[in-house]
Amino acid sequence: MDKSPLTLSFFWHMHQPDYRGSDGIMTMPWVFLHAIKDYYEMPWLVSRYTHIKATFNLTATLMEQLELYTDPLKYDYFLSLWDKHPSALDTSSRQWLIKICKSTQFETMVRPLRRYEHLYPQSEYSDDELIDLEVLFLLAWCGNYLRSENRVVKELLQRGEGFSQHDKERLLDALCSFIHTIIPFYALLQQEGRISVSTTPYYHPILPLLIDMENASLANSHTVLPQRSISLLEDARKHIERSIALYKKHFKKKPTGFWPAEGAVDTKSVALYREYGVEWIATDEAILFHSLGDESRKNLYKTYRFDGVTMGFRDHGLSDLIGFTYRFKGAEDAVNHFIHSLGSIYNEQSNPSVFVIVDGENAWEFYENNGFDFFNALYSRLEATEWCKSTTMDEMAKGKNPIELETLHPGSWIHGTFDTWSGHPQKNRAWELIFQTRRDTENFRGVVSDETVRKIEEHFLASECSDWFWWYGDDHVSDFAEEFDLLFRNHLIAIYELMGIAPPANLYQPIVAMADSAPFWIKPQSPLTPIIDGKYNSFFEWLGCGSMDERKLYSTMDRVRGPIDIFYYGHDKKAIYVAFEGDISKIDRHNLKLLVIVEESSEQYEFDLERVTSAENDLIAIDERLEIALSRLHFGAMRLFHLRFELVNGSKIVQTLPGNGALCIDLDEHYAANWFV
Repeated sequence: MDKSPLTLSFFWHMHQPDYRGSDGIMTMPWVFLHAIKDYYEMPWLVSRYTHIKATFNLTATLMEQLELYTDPLKYDYFLSLWDKHPSALDTSSRQWLIKICKSTQFETMVRPLRRYEHLYPQSEYSDDELIDLEVLFLLAWCGNYLRSENRVVKELLQRGEGFSQHDKERLLDALCSFIHTIIPFYALLQQEGRISVSTTPYYHPILPLLIDMENASLANSHTVLPQRSISLLEDARKHIERSIALYKKHFKKKPTGFWPAEGAVDTKSVALYREYGVEWIATDEAILFHSLGDESRKNLYKTYRFDGVTMGFRDHGLSDLIGFTYRFKGAEDAVNHFIHSLGSIYNEQSNPSVFVIVDGENAWEFYENNGFDFFNALYSRLEATEWCKSTTMDEMAKGKNPIELETLHPGSWIHGTFDTWSGHPQKNRAWELIFQTRRDTENFRGVVSDETVRKIEEHFLASECSDWFWWYGDDHVSDFAEEFDLLFRNHLIAIYELMGIAPPANLYQPIVAMADSAPFWIKPQSPLTPIIDGKYNSFFEWLGCGSMDERKLYSTMDRVRGPIDIFYYGHDKKAIYVAFEGDISKIDRHNLKLLVIVEESSEQYEFDLERVTSAENDLIAIDERLEIALSRLHFGAMRLFHLRFELVNGSKIVQTLPGNGALCIDLDEHYAANWFV
């Protein structure tokens, strides 16, 4: 009897927070930028292949803000500045505009455009230079579909420089017209059965925390809860109801499935989904393992049902490979690794279902060519793989008989806890301000109109967005953390102003003022010659080393971070030295290997963690931390090169370091500019 094929569910999550202030104007441009780069491009890539199916999750705040580009200069603050001639900008507006135009990923988006690369490092710009910078910024964000199909984009890319104010107007008109086609394209592909489209509670809140803040400590008993919390169950209902209404407006039917914001679930939120007719939801493998009390991988590759709702649990490792690791590999190598990983699951499991759930917009700017080469290689290989069949989540929910889950452990897709949105003093402070504002509105004895009540409700729901809490604390970093903080607090300030009473002074105090300002990357300050023994020896042994703190590298996306938190590096005349610190107890030294990859030559040097030495003049030691010495003889006459490190267990990549790309080693470094005083 032939074995049934593996069913593979790709799930791409599309989300942006609500950037609108009390005046309805979007203060940040990321909806627009991802619209021209990702929101059409991702389903278009699927549509190019007859037998590839996928699921896309469109959040309500994303769909609403896309609609505003019928009048972009009215609703998008960035574009209202971008549209002006530079001579009409005041100094602060000009500097903020430049900051945005220089926020683009450099290696994959700036460097390929010669003029953009030339302008990027400048601190001052003439008006003509700024016009070029503005146009190139938007062109860099244009996806492959626009670059191949849009006449204006193709013409301006070919010209490359010397743009005019009229060129800006033509480009903006072309891009806004394009944005109007995005949601109808999803609707068309869903009607054809090529994709399914789900949604998320309205403002992307962590529903279990709204319903009961105690869920944070149930998921992690060490989590410190906000003080004087109250249940916001009715708000949770409103988030679901409003998302269903908006979805029906665009797709002419109710959504079949929901992606709970951040994969956050508990028993009460699932009961709400069932109550509103939701047939399926998805979350992370950690939730399943906690719920079963068993982390056996064989349990993962099945569909489950809890309280009448079908559930798919994401393979965190496979998802992170696409979201983070494969951007460092060539398309063919990445796809070979992915197909091999799927093949292992197919061979080891009976009738497996695999759920690959990934942020659908933020990963691709780190890939060459916006991931176009990777996806073409991936989808074409999958079409030719007889033992693997791609499916939508809607089809999954109607397919294999699910297993009934007896219990459901509360948690999210990040480590199976809610710690990304609660527990840290900044995160808890934000919750406490929401609870304080809610109590004040409930105790308010004044009279307001029905319209004012509606506006107050809107600000409460918007303040509950998960994104504000994401940027509080020290687990994620952003150059725009202050802007996010202000957006959050302004929602609560607006509520008091609508009631006609003075907002409390603490709402005007920035929450991010408590942030740790230490840099994630410090360059070496002097040569060093440490002893490679894996131990913490003299303070002076690594004095003057460079360091990179992996804990500060996570921004719009997150992942299983691996055992290494921080590494130190430097060199002398004989070798390059690296010390890796973190939870060394998680390193299985009997099975793991450390690969050192030279980006320029693709040479690889392998360190076996069970051996004291790896090759002539190379050393490795693991005890209190992992330390290596890599001989300079490997590099010959090379003076400047980039290293990448991979902890590998068989074919499984446990961690890639640095998480932001590759480590630049300059053997001619004179160190004078790197001292911190």
